[in-house]
Amino acid sequence: MKLESLPNGVRLAVEAAQEKKAAGITVLDLTAAGAFTEYFVICTGFSTPQVQAICTEIEAQLHKHLNRSPEHREGHRSAEWALLDFGGFVVHVLSEQARRYYDLERLWRMAPKLELPDQPDSPSAQQSLPDSPFGQEGFPGNSVSRRPERGRSRQ
Repeated sequence: MKLESLPNGVRLAVEAAQEKKAAGITVLDLTAAGAFTEYFVICTGFSTPQVQAICTEIEAQLHKHLNRSPEHREGHRSAEWALLDFGGFVVHVLSEQARRYYDLERLWRMAPKLELPDQPDSPSAQQSLPDSPFGQEGFPGNSVSRRPERGRSRQ
């Protein structure tokens, strides 16, 4: 599966999410699964404002280019999981923690998957934590989070 082969709406949603620095953008092709939709677009946002910005940009681009609005929205004000249902595809914007917990990719593991590389300047693409006295190893059993503390801006 390639980005170019996806329906226009799915491609626009992916590009809008990339524009707002969403991480871990994955498209699941559910056409053969007999599911309630044909595609899932799944991505990660690192704060409430970023989750909201990703959703707003996706809605704006789909309305501008295809005159489409979501048939249903959920969790837009939440930093944990926002959902935009466009009928033929559903966009899920999740926090890091919610994405690991719900693990939609595992639930739909039989579906063909397209994983897009993160943009070089996205939060998840950072490779080191120069200000951390713990380096990359962090604490035993825990991964080091690269997102800012809640309420703080990335800039």
